[in-house]
Amino acid sequence: MPSTAPNRPGTLYLVPTPLDFGCTPEQGAAHPAIDLHLPQGTLHTAARLTHWITENAKSTRAFLKRVDAVCPLGQPLQAQSIAELPRQAHKKGDHDPAVASDDQAKQLLAPAQQGHDMGLVSEAGMPAIADPGSSVVRAAHALGIPVVPLTGPVSLMLALAASGLNGQHFAFVGYVPHEASERAKRLRELEALALKTGQTQIFIETPYRNTALLQALLQTLQPQTRLAVCSGLTLPQQHCRSALVGQWRSQNGNGSAGAAAAPMDAPAVFLIGR
Repeated sequence: MPSTAPNRPGTLYLVPTPLDFGCTPEQGAAHPAIDLHLPQGTLHTAARLTHWITENAKSTRAFLKRVDAVCPLGQPLQAQSIAELPRQAHKKGDHDPAVASDDQAKQLLAPAQQGHDMGLVSEAGMPAIADPGSSVVRAAHALGIPVVPLTGPVSLMLALAASGLNGQHFAFVGYVPHEASERAKRLRELEALALKTGQTQIFIETPYRNTALLQALLQTLQPQTRLAVCSGLTLPQQHCRSALVGQWRSQNGNGSAGAAAAPMDAPAVFLIGR
């Protein structure tokens, strides 16, 4: 009697979310309809999934409610299986391969091994890009689970396109140090690399430190270096400015006030280069 063939694994879908998560709408306003920034194909795939791996379960439930408003979910929200990444992945990231994080990720993928399609989602943008999730992607490849990225907003690429800086040669370097002297040292290193090689340097900061980082950039960088700041991307108050540091300084006094028109309390991407 022939043996029963094992179930095929499900697919791991990388599901992008709108970039307004973590940003409070203006008083009395609601978040815009989700189909303004996510294509129908992504919404339909998200709507049919019932198993999720997420950075934050609460924000994923909010995301699924918004999906349901334009593309009804295949299963009620209460029936969705939502598993959070380990706390360590939130605090320190999971981008460097490590036995612990990858083993934990394999456990989270058990439903996919049983044949269920799964979604990997972060709080905003594309999971595993400036957000946790890469350990899950590595684990999926190791287990033979197909990985399919879906279309949606990625703040780093939107900012790079809007900056006028080199989009053929660039590097995302994450966060710069918070301590003033170490931050200045790091910014000078990144500037030297950008000016020597033409490689655009891209970095981010938590919103409440955006103004301090902008001040440090204007005080540290050379006048001929180009600086771009893109904040609140895809939000109604989004703002992108790209100019030489010398121009930033002349238009903002001594730089202490930063870019008055930019929503510096919103997520921002900083870019420097030629």
